Amino acid sequence: MAFTLPDLPYAHDALAPLGMSRETLEYHHDLHHKAYVDNGNKLVAGTQWEGKSLEAIVAGTYVAGAVAQSGLFNNASQHWNHALFWEVMGPGEAKKMPGVLEQALIDNFGSVAKFKEEFAAAGAAQFGSGWAWLVKAKDGTLKVSKTENGVNPLCFGQTALLGCDVWEHSYYIDFRNKRPAYLTNFLDKLVNWEAVAARL
Repeated sequence: MAFTLPDLPYAHDALAPLGMSRETLEYHHDLHHKAYVDNGNKLVAGTQWEGKSLEAIVAGTYVAGAVAQSGLFNNASQHWNHALFWEVMGPGEAKKMPGVLEQALIDNFGSVAKFKEEFAAAGAAQFGSGWAWLVKAKDGTLKVSKTENGVNPLCFGQTALLGCDVWEHSYYIDFRNKRPAYLTNFLDKLVNWEAVAARL
């Protein structure tokens, strides 16, 4: 099954009033994400992974503890990560958090504010490129984590509920080097909490 670039679920300028510009989405989705798709298709061709699901490729090519992952893993995982990233954001007024998700965050973190604090801190503390995540662990508890480069929760048997890209290409046009401000804006204005709750 060939990798395909998903369309954005909103117009390129739909998130601009909320802090993510059209220019950012044109570079991030149309160029960066497309490159992961194109490179992944080249790297998977003729291998044992050709025809496998994206999730199977990511989980099957991840090497725990490796300083550097393979090209196939990097491109497949970044394709998966970005597809989720577009889905968990949305335009419009501030989106109300569904009660089931709000209660789960309170149960696991003490409050929604505490969850946001931990999530933003994880993203800010990720040295270099990577991602911040809200995951459902194997035991059903919710946790905040961070991963380097393209590594994602699939590698650890976790369910990703929310992911935020902290590679510089995700925020530099709009926020320059202010990653903490980008993370706060993401949590307060960009997240589609209904999409996150649906992943529970």
